[in-house]
Formats: sequence, structure tokens, C-alpha cells
Amino acid sequence: MSSRFNIIDTPIEGLKIIQRKLLGDSRGYLERLFCQADLADLLNGKTVSQINHTLTGTIGTVRGMHFQLPPYTETKLVQCLKGEVYDVAVDIRSDSPTFLRWHAEILSAANHKTFFIPEGFAHGFQTLTEDCEMLYFHTSPYNSNAEAALNAIDPKLAIQWSLPVTEQSSRDKEHPMIKSDFQGVTV
Repeated sequence: MSSRFNIIDTPIEGLKIIQRKLLGDSRGYLERLFCQADLADLLNGKTVSQINHTLTGTIGTVRGMHFQLPPYTETKLVQCLKGEVYDVAVDIRSDSPTFLRWHAEILSAANHKTFFIPEGFAHGFQTLTEDCEMLYFHTSPYNSNAEAALNAIDPKLAIQWSLPVTEQSSRDKEHPMIKSDFQGVTV
């Protein structure tokens, strides 16, 4: 059987879009959200160890830019199951030629895309509709002692959010701006 996924490169090495293929008929469709066997090469020996689901109610809300510090770095596969989001990944790999560059994708219930975000990236999103539901597949369980983040409105990142930022958690607002000595992470 052929894969239920098309893997598409982005301008940043390692960051991918997984286009999910639908099998449908007059009743509707079946969609595979994840398959360890089909995505084994992309996952490079890692397995999914945690799946999270979020609901964000208000349009314009920004969540992020979150990451886990070594040795707890994680790969994420991010999907939007309801609504539409502007999903952003920032390269924070210390040895990367695209260090601190970001790439964004529209994820929606309608476009059936998964954003494959490897270790060494900060991640966040902005809701473009009300009541957005997101599904995250993680290769490492969350570790509160390894939690870190960049400020989503940091001028050094210059992320071009699609809409004015209407809401952020108080925690996300307080994430530090990047200082000149920021080294990123080694993966």
C-alpha cells in the first residue's frame, strides 16, 4: 500500500509539511492523522510519546513560541482539526545556516496539512478563526524543567502575524526578548 502522506520541503532544512491524503466517497472520507511506519524516515528512529489537544476560542490569539531545552528537545507534528491558524516555527539550532529564521504555514481543517517541526525549533501559532482546535504529536513527553520560549512579538524575530495580536497568555507575554548572546540549542 502506498503512503497516505506527501512530504513537502520548506525553505528551512528539516522543517516539512505533511500533506495528508483523504480516502473518500459519497459518505465522506477517512483521513490518517499519523502512521509510524509511513513517517519512520522523517522521524529518524523517534516515536510519538505524547499527544496534546488544544482549543483556542478567540480570533487573533497567539500561543508560543515554545520549545524544550536539551536533552528534552522534541519533534512536533502539528495539525489543525477545527478552524484555521497561522502556524510558525523558528529555527533556533545553534549551528544552522538559517538560525533565527522563521517559516509559517496556514493549517486548517480544510487543507489537511501537518506541520513537521523537528528538534531545535520554537513553535507558536495565531488563530485566524474562532474556536480553533489543534492536535500535537510529540516525540518527547513534556518536561517542565526544560520548558523555554521566545517572545512571539520580539522585533529580532520580526514574525509577520496575519492579524493584530488580540490575546496572549500572561506567561507568553513575559517571555524574554532575544539578547545578543542567545546561542540557541544544540540538537
